[in-house]
Amino acid sequence: MLAGGRSSEHDVSVDSATAVVEALREGGHEIVAVRLERDGSWTGPDGAPLVLAPGGGLLGADVAFPVLHGPFGEDGTIQGLLELLDVAYVGAGVLASSLCMDKVVFKEVLAAAGVPQVGYAAVREAEWRAGPEALRERIGALGLPVFVKPARLGSSVGISKVAEAGELDAALETAFGHDGLVIVEAFSPGTEVECSVTGLDDPETSLPAEVVLQGADWYDYEAKYAPGGVELEIPARVGDEAVETVRRLARETFLRVGCCGLARVDFFVEDGRVLVNELNTLPGMTATSGFPKMWAATGVPFPDVCDRLLGYALERFRAERGGHAF
Repeated sequence: MLAGGRSSEHDVSVDSATAVVEALREGGHEIVAVRLERDGSWTGPDGAPLVLAPGGGLLGADVAFPVLHGPFGEDGTIQGLLELLDVAYVGAGVLASSLCMDKVVFKEVLAAAGVPQVGYAAVREAEWRAGPEALRERIGALGLPVFVKPARLGSSVGISKVAEAGELDAALETAFGHDGLVIVEAFSPGTEVECSVTGLDDPETSLPAEVVLQGADWYDYEAKYAPGGVELEIPARVGDEAVETVRRLARETFLRVGCCGLARVDFFVEDGRVLVNELNTLPGMTATSGFPKMWAATGVPFPDVCDRLLGYALERFRAERGGHAF
């Protein structure tokens, strides 16, 4: 179990890992806990600094379960390290992890495939410093309000909702404080819907959940992780046809970007029209998170989900070491 990490989502990772450990123990698995500290160091289950050797595995574990969010956790870096250690691990590989972590690249891949999305604009910090007026004009074409996000972060960290043009500069500066690449997304008046996916080359989808905010203006960090900040209506109240479209697009998106193991795909549903928003390769698994709740509503308890994820990791590892890739 890998928990913590260097990103600003360290605390969320620890909370997610606590839930996963409980589920794995309930399923009869032995846990070897590894803590990734904020300074980048690793601590083993005995509290001592951990030293890793290429090809040497990870403390004799059969499977590594990275419960990490954000940079240095779900962006392909840890996945690459686990590949070098030659240990099976839960979740997407290096390429899919990196691709999905970058919201701009992810959207461009979907756009090339003709997948419906909200309008967006990518903004690089150097470009903003050199010519802010031209960028304000380009962003203005998206209308108001817009959401300004660090392109390679998660859990709504560093995100601002811009309701008036005069708020844009401050929102960009906030996002640039986390990432030199920022994405500005058009507002969707639709219903926010999530769908969980597990599997390998023939993945399964959960019943989708409708995000119902409890007093918050939008789905920010506090709404996601504070108790009572959000309620999930499962299945989402968007009509049977839209529910089936959400599940189909979740599965297709999972496969299109090369995911393995698990993901949560986020959508907007506007009068029956389904728009793909994001894909999270290592979604939150805290007590308030949608991923375990959606599977529970679909009839798969969280301990069973975690057990399946270990199985997928081993299956993929054996297949790839045998010369076959998913």
